[in-house]
Amino acid sequence: MIVDLSEPNQKELILKGGRGGRGNSHFATATRQAPRFSEDGEKGEEKEIILELKLLADVGLLGFPNVGKSTFLATVTEAKPKIANYHFTTLEPNLGVVKTKNGDGFVIADIPGIIEGASEGVGLGIQFLRHVERTRLLLHFLDVSGQEGRNPVEDFYAINAELKKYSEKLSKRKQIIIANKIDVMQDETLLKEVEKLAKKEGLEFYKISGVTKQGVQELIDHVAEILDTLPKEDLIDVEDRIVYTLEDEKQQWEIKKQDDIFIVTGKAVERLMGRINIEDNESMYYLQKSLKNMGIEAKLKEMGVCEGDTVIIADWELEWYE
Repeated sequence: MIVDLSEPNQKELILKGGRGGRGNSHFATATRQAPRFSEDGEKGEEKEIILELKLLADVGLLGFPNVGKSTFLATVTEAKPKIANYHFTTLEPNLGVVKTKNGDGFVIADIPGIIEGASEGVGLGIQFLRHVERTRLLLHFLDVSGQEGRNPVEDFYAINAELKKYSEKLSKRKQIIIANKIDVMQDETLLKEVEKLAKKEGLEFYKISGVTKQGVQELIDHVAEILDTLPKEDLIDVEDRIVYTLEDEKQQWEIKKQDDIFIVTGKAVERLMGRINIEDNESMYYLQKSLKNMGIEAKLKEMGVCEGDTVIIADWELEWYE
């Protein structure tokens, strides 16, 4: 992980650019007032990075497909998610802003149906699990109508198992159990089972109907109160962050001799050669002067370099001459 861009106007430098070259005026002297020689800029760093979008929301809606999350979002916000009576109606996260009585608001993210195996790519996979990471509070929707023929208690544990597989930290995020679709319940058997589940897990429990709005306002008021007590935290801990500066690096270089070929390597010579135009005579003169000033010329002579020998400097193969 390089950086977490989660703050307004946040700026981060993730690649070090090359130093700019110097124009010909920099090399002007009393006897050479209009030099033709200029210095190329250094190459910057290159790296392939992956940008991953994670929605910024205060509350995330969890639940198997078709448990009423989209209906709830449409009821409490101005969002217009697609609503239909079949699985995976929602194929991408939807955001909505809830306006509270005191004029504040918070953002809800309707996360597309997470199913068993989602952390391993089943169904819509982990592509939406990452959006849950941003939320501070999770509303876990369970269908107590019995229309789907599912066991809401088993669904609860299945989804929480996926959260834990994906992120241990995410599995500990505060949750409220929402028993939804009470308006079409055939009996209260499943509702009572979910209520027992909430007591067993020590979680708050609300029974609502997203269609008739029964219990919805009470839930929203409570969520607003809870969010006031939940601090925003850094979701990603970035360790060993690299801080780039424009300070000069040490003039590091070394010379190795292989079969009468002298190989000069090191950051210092890489930077030097990055600024040289080998097609220009004045630029080559500057190179010779720089090699002398850096002590490279003296070291090469000490190692026995002769006129006509091959000297490789930072991937450039040159013929040495006095």
